Amino acid sequence: MTANLLEFDQQGLADFCEGLGEKRFRATQLFRWIHQRGARDFDQMSDLARSLREKLKTSARIEGLSILSQHESTDGTIKWLFDVGKGDAVEAVFIPEDDRGTLCVSSQAGCAVGCRFCSTGHQGFSRNLTTGEIVAQLWFAEHFLRCHLQRDDRVISNVVMMGMGEPLQNYSALVPALRVMLSDHGYGLSRRRVTVSTSGVVPMMDRLGQDCPVALAVSLHAPNDQLRDSLVPLNRKYPLAELLDACQRYLAYAPRDFITFEYCMLDGVNDQPEHARQLIELVRQHGGTGVSCKFNLIPFNPFPQSGLTRSPHKEVLAFAKILSDAGIVTTVRKTRGDDIDAACGQLAGDVRDRTRVGERMARQRVVKITQVPVGASAGSKEN
Repeated sequence: MTANLLEFDQQGLADFCEGLGEKRFRATQLFRWIHQRGARDFDQMSDLARSLREKLKTSARIEGLSILSQHESTDGTIKWLFDVGKGDAVEAVFIPEDDRGTLCVSSQAGCAVGCRFCSTGHQGFSRNLTTGEIVAQLWFAEHFLRCHLQRDDRVISNVVMMGMGEPLQNYSALVPALRVMLSDHGYGLSRRRVTVSTSGVVPMMDRLGQDCPVALAVSLHAPNDQLRDSLVPLNRKYPLAELLDACQRYLAYAPRDFITFEYCMLDGVNDQPEHARQLIELVRQHGGTGVSCKFNLIPFNPFPQSGLTRSPHKEVLAFAKILSDAGIVTTVRKTRGDDIDAACGQLAGDVRDRTRVGERMARQRVVKITQVPVGASAGSKEN
């Protein structure tokens, strides 16, 4: 079985080259060909010795993900659906703006966190992506866009790990992928321009701060534990006090001097003035010093299974004003790509059944029924 070189960060590629009996510096040349130039064919790599190219042809490959679909929004947003095998698929989204090009990348097929307002979470969890599958989304998008937009320079300036999945629950694959993004011989992205979004996996937040500190966005969505328990189930394991402690610790290593708190605006649920005032107290008083932060208010993208609706725009603006008047930097995220289901929380659509959550749950129900003790009915409760 040949090795897919998209699976390696630069250190891993150096180890691979050494295993072929080559000098480790060859990995830098190879890394540049793959990531900076988008090469797929070893014969293209003209500055590599022919002997090395021949070794690579029999021991390695550069294999991206198959594209199931591509949709382009009227606002220029592009969404790709990638096949990751065995019926699973993931999505990546490119969001163009005047001063940047942002790629939203997936880390898992489905998501196990199950936030109530996220349609991706409602499809269930299938599996973690490999490092190569994470990197392949950026590798494809960057080199496709250069051709598509007829540009020679870099198109993607920002990467946000805000696609399908909880990145910190796929930590071992995430960190090497981040290192590829940050490498000057890869995509050369600034740590400030690579953002990992988390629902609050506290132990992994601490590890990320030590291993590969990049910008951090925390999906907060509620100002108190009772409400957050109902919206973000992970809060039952890592409640707000523990989460904010972890945010304070992360700031010691972060490339920015603040944590971004994502806050999805849900009509009548978390969007009232008292919720804004609770947020101010939460971030200002925690630990006696508070947490340096900014808020990003996100308009909810409704889907039937949630039972939730979007906060009216005037309510969002009023909420933002309360936070801003208290001196907290607050932005309202522009809705992009919602005509192609590429907006925040919408990465399900075509892939909703691809994680086969309905099929697996049906099997589990059958197993439970067949395992009911003798003398008990399927509808009875066991003590």
